[in-house]
Amino acid sequence: MAEQAQFEELARQLSAVGAVKRDLGRILPPDCPTGSAAVLTLLGRHGDMRMSKLAELLSVDMSVTSRHVAHVAARGWIERLPDPADKRSRILRLTPAGLAQLDELSRRTTHLLAERLADWTDEEVGQLIRLMTRLRDSFGDCRSASSACRIPAPVLEETTRTPANT
Repeated sequence: MAEQAQFEELARQLSAVGAVKRDLGRILPPDCPTGSAAVLTLLGRHGDMRMSKLAELLSVDMSVTSRHVAHVAARGWIERLPDPADKRSRILRLTPAGLAQLDELSRRTTHLLAERLADWTDEEVGQLIRLMTRLRDSFGDCRSASSACRIPAPVLEETTRTPANT
């Protein structure tokens, strides 16, 4: 087991990850703030879903989720369809424009990561991915890294904290 000093240093390093997330947020298109990017990313990863499921995955309340959904719907990136199982509910689905926006977010994020980690070996990047995945698993994060993710998690999964407020 790690020593107390190691856990203290880990806490400091995790806190500093906010700077990385802010840089990732700065590369987003002006009309796609982090909350919108998170909505697109989660729909791209998990497919069509109800707003309640999206709120759960974003880890925010329904009012915040509703604002993010309204923003992406107004831009034509998602559509809200009647839920066949419950006509009072809506199913959220990416549109072709939403898929194109998601591809653009992925391109920007990948480019920034490749630029900033250019001096890292493939093995080091792989090790970071494995360790971050293990860390998330240790905390029981429902947004599994094993899911097919089109955009790196650090950008897209922050919602009102700032690609989706992450």
